[in-house]
Amino acid sequence: MGCVSTEPAQTPVPAPRSSLATPGDAGAAAALTRSRAELAAALAAAPGPRAVVMTMGALHEGHFDLVREAARRVGQAGTVVVTIFVNPLQFAPSEDLDSYPRDLEGDLAGLTRTLTGVDGALGVGRLVVFAPTPEVIYPAGQPSVRIDPGPIATVLEGRTRPTHFAGVCQVVLTLMHLTSPRWALFGRKDAQQLAIIEAMVRDLAVPVEIVPVDIRRESDGLAMSSRNAYLSPEQREQALALSRALRAGRDVAVEAAASGARPDPASIRRAALASLEASDGIEVDYVALVDPTGFEDLTDAGLGLPRSAPVREDAEEGPAPMGLLAVAARVGTTRLIDNTLIDLRP
Repeated sequence: MGCVSTEPAQTPVPAPRSSLATPGDAGAAAALTRSRAELAAALAAAPGPRAVVMTMGALHEGHFDLVREAARRVGQAGTVVVTIFVNPLQFAPSEDLDSYPRDLEGDLAGLTRTLTGVDGALGVGRLVVFAPTPEVIYPAGQPSVRIDPGPIATVLEGRTRPTHFAGVCQVVLTLMHLTSPRWALFGRKDAQQLAIIEAMVRDLAVPVEIVPVDIRRESDGLAMSSRNAYLSPEQREQALALSRALRAGRDVAVEAAASGARPDPASIRRAALASLEASDGIEVDYVALVDPTGFEDLTDAGLGLPRSAPVREDAEEGPAPMGLLAVAARVGTTRLIDNTLIDLRP
């Protein structure tokens, strides 16, 4: 969701045929809304506590994990809001805005299926889906007031996609205002996005609790992503190199801790990088080990933000207790990311 001066036109998505009612039916358990007025009407009739899951559609089980956690938090008397919006501000002109996978009808069916119990009843008080066009989110066209995502947005994903996180913050803050949730749920797969949103909510005093949800993986370890749909069968097999690289780095930490030694961040990164570079069909973008909150580089590889104070070998504290091992690579023309938390304590 990046701040860009020009974007390719987004093809409007027609309203799907679905079982979701319009917000005019106040008694309906599920409502599809397309405008700000429809969303406001649906939320005015929505009961209990509220949680929001913000997505770009093409929903998979990773998204549905977020929805399930939202439902658990609001309970049977609460409301789950799911936003489906492919945000043009997070795409640079050369990126895949026009080809980004879209399947609103399938998304609605998946949401209904996820929240419906064996008795056929919705497991929450209400499901509200907000699927606007760019004109609804940005009624004046290009926003006049922009969000600065700060220093974290300049490294890793931000170095490759310099306008991306400004657009993420722009739409996330807008949707938070429009939905007024108690909880907003985000996946750990987009770890840098999660850290930036947590910082934005903290620094701008947004009255919402950010809830991280763990990465959902396929049985072979591939992190679920809407962009996996771009992969051919051969490329999908090659994409497993990302999760293998993470395991290689984690194994170094586990072996060190098992011997009573403090895991060495540089060794962890080298193992992951070597694994990824040795894999066929992979074009490495970065392999980094950073602090998961401030994105300071724990290996001095020049990838994350510089550490405010270098860690001395004789320091009792040592490095941060947890590190985020993050990888990004291209498989064919598809760019994929993945990450894992590494315990750096002995």
